[in-house]
Amino acid sequence: MIPPEHPRYRSLFARERLARYAAEGIVSLEGLSAHGRGEAFDYLLGEKTTASALLAEKTAAALLLTARDPVISVNGNTAGLAAELIAPLQEKSGAKVEVNLFHRTEERIKKISRLLRDHGVRLEEGNAERLLPLSHDRALCQRGGIYQADVILVPLEDGDRCQALREMGKTVIAIDLNPLSRTARSASLTIVDELTRALPNLTSFCASLPRHEAEALAGSLDNTRFLADALEMMKEGLSHAMD
Repeated sequence: MIPPEHPRYRSLFARERLARYAAEGIVSLEGLSAHGRGEAFDYLLGEKTTASALLAEKTAAALLLTARDPVISVNGNTAGLAAELIAPLQEKSGAKVEVNLFHRTEERIKKISRLLRDHGVRLEEGNAERLLPLSHDRALCQRGGIYQADVILVPLEDGDRCQALREMGKTVIAIDLNPLSRTARSASLTIVDELTRALPNLTSFCASLPRHEAEALAGSLDNTRFLADALEMMKEGLSHAMD
């Protein structure tokens, strides 16, 4: 039991939760190492949402609100860390939700789907088809979900699928603490923030953004600015750590 007053409570709680879901077969073992890599970048941000990341989250909300057919793609780590945060975002954004995995088995799909439904998420139903131009199992998706979506939120994504989705003409919103990753650099918009901080902000903006402001924000997207801001903040964080 981790005491709430522990200075590393949030981080240790997340690790413990992921370890439990890994034991249950929801999170892959590879997902645990990916989470640790993200934590290292978060240290350099001071483990807080920067002003630039908050603007990226507001812009992401605008993209979801002005989309024709938005979809939230959920993998094992996203479900493990934030299953209870998906339904509120789905409600406020009007997006569909679809499970999509790299280390895919039908058993994992069922377990993750059950966890999401237990937290009130309405999942896109139907048989997955190999519809994306990829050689691995992230090519499998719902025809009425990810395949036909125009805007896709892909938390904790892998670069291959992000690039494939962009090449298909889709707007891709990534949540990635590493501004140098293939995902971050190939996404239409990258939110450089920790998942459980980013999702509530997205939900809040989806609930409050007026239509005219959402349209203006969606039309003024500059992802290079957000990536440059994140790198600058990390450089400052590293510099302060060495003082």
